[in-house]
Amino acid sequence: MSESSISAPHFSPGNFHYLPGVFQYSAGVAAADGYRIERARFDTPVPLAAAFDRVRAHLAERCRPLTAFCACELRSPAPFTEAGFLAFNRIYAGTLDAWGLLSQGDNPVARSNVCPEENPPASPSMHAFCYTMPAAAAGPREFVIAGSGETEEGRSTYEETIVALNDTSPDGIARKAAYVLGEMERRMAGFGRAWDDCSAVQLYTVYDAWPIIAGEMARRRAWGDGLAWHWCRPPIVGVDYEMDCRRVGVELLLKE
Repeated sequence: MSESSISAPHFSPGNFHYLPGVFQYSAGVAAADGYRIERARFDTPVPLAAAFDRVRAHLAERCRPLTAFCACELRSPAPFTEAGFLAFNRIYAGTLDAWGLLSQGDNPVARSNVCPEENPPASPSMHAFCYTMPAAAAGPREFVIAGSGETEEGRSTYEETIVALNDTSPDGIARKAAYVLGEMERRMAGFGRAWDDCSAVQLYTVYDAWPIIAGEMARRRAWGDGLAWHWCRPPIVGVDYEMDCRRVGVELLLKE
């Protein structure tokens, strides 16, 4: 797929395209021509300020600018209220602004943020991050789709559009999952991609997802080369089901 075939905006300082989203994150990113995406995961989640310091050092080691930072996966202690989520996002976006990532007016960085049910971090922390690297040879365009729960982003509140609000029955979870699966497909389509292009798919819920996995997800083949089910809650009170997905050829484990 050539550069001209992607309509998503190009964030040239970072060598990636992005799907415009809300002020705190984009809906997804894809490598520009001549680049690929690497994902680095911390051995254990690192508190956010220290994590950004480690990201900065890692990018310097890889001879990449801060603007190459294109996606991250966060872990929070517990779901936020809407006001708490807004306050957290303003602090988070402040770092991106200082790094030059908001220079084109949008926030181009994709993100997931979930809350582990067991052993949650004491403060918002980073689990993994992605960045662009020059590619030695052309290959399938790599991408990262941001996490989405069963609510429409960009409204005055999240609660007003939560699918099956407060319904965690099997039928309610099925309705939530169908919405999120459709949103993943919509976002991938922005880069001309689909489930078969994914190298990893991640699902986040504390409710029984097996009927969804064996049913709706099986029908759509919505697991790429593998599905990881994380026993986590989405980051907003009242949201119960989240997913993200990616195609990334290089994945690193960063130990202490």
